Amino acid sequence: MTDLSTNAKVQHGEAQFGDYFALLKPRVMTLVVFTAFVGLLAAPTPVHPFIGFCAILFIAVGGGASGALNMWWDADIDAVMKRTARRPIPSGRVAPGEAMAIGLALSAFSCVFLGLATNWLAGGLLAFTIFFYVVIYTMWLKRLTPQNIVIGGAAGAFPPMIGWAAATGSVSVEAVLMFCLTFMWTPPHFWALALFMRSDYDDAGVPMLTVTHGRRATRVHILVYTILLAALAIGTGFTSVGGPVYLAVAVVLNALFLKGAWAIFRRDEAASEADNFRVERKFFKLSLLYLFAHFGAILIEAGLDRFGMGGWA
Repeated sequence: MTDLSTNAKVQHGEAQFGDYFALLKPRVMTLVVFTAFVGLLAAPTPVHPFIGFCAILFIAVGGGASGALNMWWDADIDAVMKRTARRPIPSGRVAPGEAMAIGLALSAFSCVFLGLATNWLAGGLLAFTIFFYVVIYTMWLKRLTPQNIVIGGAAGAFPPMIGWAAATGSVSVEAVLMFCLTFMWTPPHFWALALFMRSDYDDAGVPMLTVTHGRRATRVHILVYTILLAALAIGTGFTSVGGPVYLAVAVVLNALFLKGAWAIFRRDEAASEADNFRVERKFFKLSLLYLFAHFGAILIEAGLDRFGMGGWA
């Protein structure tokens, strides 16, 4: 989920606890925690509540560690982007070296303790996720290719798989489906943001699709990915992690998402700029609800299944 801030006024001063907490990207962490929690509870293997709590805690810490390392590496471009200029490092409240040390320490802590609390497959997946987000996406893809969001989206898609692995010690088709749901959601979510925040990416020299190929191509990409996402999301309703409740949610939300993507596709730049990208902003807000609602429906189906009422049985 996007860590969105639009106030560009930079303030220097002594770091407070909130500044160090902000390094962990708490808004993004919310999505990490929730999808990992759903993966943990949707798994067929019961987990002791204390073990489950520890697993989610360490996954959250790992997600926060990724955020800190991302901010450390991206401090130069964060300083020139309006939505990120007030982050702790570009604002001067936290030193880059501090952010790097915190990120590395929390990365090691979270992976080792997740492995000890659950199993080493889960710990290894968390370590790979941190590596993928920091090295593959942040250090390499983000500044190299307009496909940065497409490939880099895998990092945000791993948490439900980690939660599933923490419960079962394995990765199954169901875990892969939850991964794919987040993976396919990421491009239209971020590209919608890029449509009305293009100047930020222009200023920072980040090769977002809107910068390299223009807004027209981005609108086409949003529509294509939304169609593919809708097929995947609705199809998941007929699998073991789906069911009537999930399918009802998926049908309604994907109809709205497709409608929004079509509206974006039909827009020209003059109309968008005239109303300050109202349609694009509306689609972006819907994308936030979209993923939470789908995983919430999977969680409901898992709860019903515990009482023998879930799925299509």
